[in-house]
Amino acid sequence: MYDVEFYMRSHDLLRRAQTEETLDLTVLRDALESFRSPDPVVYNIETTNACNMRCEMCPRTTMMTRSIETMDPGLFELLVGQLHPFAEETWRRWDRFVAEVYGIGVDDMSENHFFLHVIPRVIQLHGYGDPLLDRNMARYVKLLSEAGLDSYFSCNPANIDIDRTVEMFENGLGYIKYSIETVDDSRHKQIRGEASEFTQSYQRILSLLELKRRHGFKTVIVITMLDLNRKDQAEDYRLLREAFAGRDVYLYLKSEDQQWYRQDYHGTKSVHWSECCKHPWMSMTVKSNGEACMCMEDYDNEIVLGDTRRDTLADIWNGDAYRRFRDQHLHATRGLKCSERCDMMMVGEAISPSRRP
Repeated sequence: MYDVEFYMRSHDLLRRAQTEETLDLTVLRDALESFRSPDPVVYNIETTNACNMRCEMCPRTTMMTRSIETMDPGLFELLVGQLHPFAEETWRRWDRFVAEVYGIGVDDMSENHFFLHVIPRVIQLHGYGDPLLDRNMARYVKLLSEAGLDSYFSCNPANIDIDRTVEMFENGLGYIKYSIETVDDSRHKQIRGEASEFTQSYQRILSLLELKRRHGFKTVIVITMLDLNRKDQAEDYRLLREAFAGRDVYLYLKSEDQQWYRQDYHGTKSVHWSECCKHPWMSMTVKSNGEACMCMEDYDNEIVLGDTRRDTLADIWNGDAYRRFRDQHLHATRGLKCSERCDMMMVGEAISPSRRP
């Protein structure tokens, strides 16, 4: 989830800040703070950072140094107890906003539809690990469902366990995303590692689709391919669409996140990566060890803003560390991970050049 109220309230102001020469930074800071809710909205809870893949596009493969940990179930339950769903009226206003500003209706199917119509509504249960390796996942889905919160995670289909996945479906899992880069097994291993493949994964997904049809499960099965700027990308995507033609899936080509890592910036079609970063004011991330970090992209927990094992989400969200972090974003502070190792602009980088610090 992210705070759609903040997103809507800040939208026009952030657009103005990019062109309006007379908008003072102090005024901008105070306005963003006034739009920010004192009640934190959690974007994702990384329940584990364990993963058996070796994906070429993931900094976890070559850069992550933090310990491999799986969240204690008691902590997850504690976190869920501090979260609350938005009211239905909020979602009606948000749907109108998205349609008016971005021209995307609720029934579309694309990466921007997914970010604007799905991600705000769900607690994301992945980070730099594969949730299918966390044996508590079905229980976590049930806890979120009982709290009136929808759930979603992305995973590698080579790790599918049919029985455990069906249990998640039964417990109300909202969305499950399977990342598939090609229909060729050997090429899949080149991209995502030896533990990865397509053929068996595809058969398991078909089995899940049949079980979903037979039992009326509401879980949406999402299939994505990353646009890695490969010479055979278009053909691989065509073959993937063909493999799932007529199937009950949500399928789209996803722009690659964090292209700085491979020094291969080939552009993005994503609203999320095209606009300036609002996360310091609109969402929180909790990692597998309980640390509250700057965002879901902080693969090594470099900017820790609190510890959910000791403090409440609200105390962290409204604390001094977060205040300093927001000021750093506003002033485009150099030396910050966000300024050097992220494709998204900080607010201070997006504002009119003549007023940058």
